[in-house]
Amino acid sequence: MNAQELHIISTGKQPIEKFVEIASNIQEHVDFFYLREKNMNASELYRAVTLLHNNKIPLSKIIINDRVDVAWAHKVFGVQLAFHSLDAGVVKRAFPGMSVGCSIHSMDEAKAAFRYGANYAIYGHVFETDSKRGLPPKGVEELHAIAKNVNLPIIAIGGITPSNCQIVRDAGAQGIAVMSGVLEAENPVRAVKEYSKSLGKET
Repeated sequence: MNAQELHIISTGKQPIEKFVEIASNIQEHVDFFYLREKNMNASELYRAVTLLHNNKIPLSKIIINDRVDVAWAHKVFGVQLAFHSLDAGVVKRAFPGMSVGCSIHSMDEAKAAFRYGANYAIYGHVFETDSKRGLPPKGVEELHAIAKNVNLPIIAIGGITPSNCQIVRDAGAQGIAVMSGVLEAENPVRAVKEYSKSLGKET
């Protein structure tokens, strides 16, 4: 993965057609789109990928949370594994060539993800966020320690805005993941351009 990537993760609250519409309007500014749709079955997820692809989102930009079968069937970029998913080692052995990301919340989990052969990890939540209301944020100290000591690209998530993006960049994150900051913005195109600029991607 290149430095300073922008990852957009579906909220699970919007109709998939709305997510696809926004994605098609912002895709030139985004490195990866994640389908994080816990209420969708395999067939519905497969249809969602088809919709994205039919609306000019390259399969190489699509990552599916948890459902390795759908990711493999559609030959998308990869799969994002949560704590309840198969571990990265199992997936890497069973699906050679698939990019595998792990959701992590600590140094120990980062080391485990590296040990099992994950290609990258998403770490958070870094700052306060409505999606994790009541849970204290992790902050940037451990993010910095993980980025420094674990040989794994780290994508930061949780309460990241264009104004605090530089903090996670300085901590060693190779990119950020955003949900509501773009998808629920009044103007998603303007919002994604602000994030992109804060990552050094826009001039």
